[in-house]
Amino acid sequence: MSIASASAQIVSAAPADRRGIFRLSIGTLLLLPALAFLFFFLLVPSFTLLGSSVLTQSPSGDIGLPATLAHYDRLLFSPAYQRVVLRTLSISLWTSAISIILAYPLAMVIAYGRPALSRLTMIVVVAPLVVSVIVRCYGWQLLLGNSKSGVVNWLLASLSSSSPGLIKVMYTEWAVIIASVHVFLPLIVLPIATSLARISSFLIEAARMLGAPPWRAFLRVTLPLSAPGLTAGVTIVFALTAASFVTPQMVGGTKGSMLGILLEQQAMTVFDWPMTGAIASVMVAIALCSNAVSTWIIDFFTRRGRSQGDH
Repeated sequence: MSIASASAQIVSAAPADRRGIFRLSIGTLLLLPALAFLFFFLLVPSFTLLGSSVLTQSPSGDIGLPATLAHYDRLLFSPAYQRVVLRTLSISLWTSAISIILAYPLAMVIAYGRPALSRLTMIVVVAPLVVSVIVRCYGWQLLLGNSKSGVVNWLLASLSSSSPGLIKVMYTEWAVIIASVHVFLPLIVLPIATSLARISSFLIEAARMLGAPPWRAFLRVTLPLSAPGLTAGVTIVFALTAASFVTPQMVGGTKGSMLGILLEQQAMTVFDWPMTGAIASVMVAIALCSNAVSTWIIDFFTRRGRSQGDH
């Protein structure tokens, strides 16, 4: 290569490099408003709460040194607060499990059903999202009322010749679970339906032709391949249930109190900001842990699928 041709290549490459740098700078400038918003309205408040959770609040309300972990100790090991934490995890797990059981049939109808039935199912699943959570919780109060005015108890009394006992579901953990499943079910159905739609029908037909019954084809083909949608949906449902406030406040009562209610009480009634910061930090940790577990599950199924494909 001559010196002249090398110089020509360098000269022609220079404008391309400048265009790439210009595009990069434009993209960075467009990203700056979003980054600034997240920094000032997410990171700064989060780290402020995290910092206050390890400080001490004086009787006058001032927050400062000495640093202490007493608030986390009280939240995680005090019997009263520990019950709230364990109840939050229990309700979130039950809500996620029941949502998975209900979501797969609905998602399979949306992904594999006839067009008219698929669209109708989609409308039924998505329609509750346009109704306020408060309105839906009022509806569950009417349905699950502990007195004879509750719809469920009224139906039991109408269908039975004798006087049946009242079903007292309202203001319990199960009332929160039922209402939470109703509120968050669309958020797990849609990701699963998206994953199912990407699975080739020939894979399921091949499993059936090789003698696999429907349940084995589901467990060995459909479930692993739909793991990304499943884990995404479970992460959303678990995290939002653990952080919910309106649903447990309206249908849970004292027996269904969760971390969201405890945080509101500490912030707005007790004005204990270090304890509020500790509760908020634990809630964020729960969300991050659920996300980490979901990521691990996706990686596990991905590695398993690749290993089976190699064999």
